[in-house]
Formats: sequence, structure tokens, C-alpha cells
Amino acid sequence: MFEHLVAFRFNDSYNPEEGDLLIQTLISLKEQIPGIVEITAGVNVTEETANIHGYTLGLRVTFESREALLAYGPHPAHQYFVGLLGGILDQVVVVDYPVNT
Repeated sequence: MFEHLVAFRFNDSYNPEEGDLLIQTLISLKEQIPGIVEITAGVNVTEETANIHGYTLGLRVTFESREALLAYGPHPAHQYFVGLLGGILDQVVVVDYPVNT
């Protein structure tokens, strides 16, 4: 299995009301993209002072294999989500790693 972690930081064009649509769209990917074992997403609520970079939204996707992870990026459902980020995304951090179970 592989974990795919993403942190999104949005610019001033982002309206917090958009967060629900983004999260619902992300969660719906499990039913649309083969190979997703589990997916969670949510708005960052940390109060830690170390969070000086202001990342707004977090995503965690567990894939059944590296092949499933590689097929995720170009999948039309994922690309639809990427299109929703146009004009609001400031920065994104992505970490992918294998999970030994």
C-alpha cells in the first residue's frame, strides 16, 4: 500500500465556504478512482504555533499499490478536483510513501 498526503495553502481569493465543496469532491474520489482503499480530508484546525505556513486543507489517501497511486494523478475525476483549485491555490505539499502492513 501507499500513502498520499497533501497539504493545501490557499490565497486570498479562497472563500472558506468553498472548503465543503473541495472536501466533498475529494471524498467522492474513492467511488470514482480504482485502487483507493481509504480517503480522508478536512480543514486544518490546528492551534499549534508551529503552523506558521497557514495550510488550510489536508488530504490523506491510501492506495492499494504504487500503480494505483500513479494512475490517480491523471484520472479525470482527480483532474476535475485540480480544476477547482484554479485561482485559489497558493502552495501545495505532497508526500507519498510505501506502507508495510
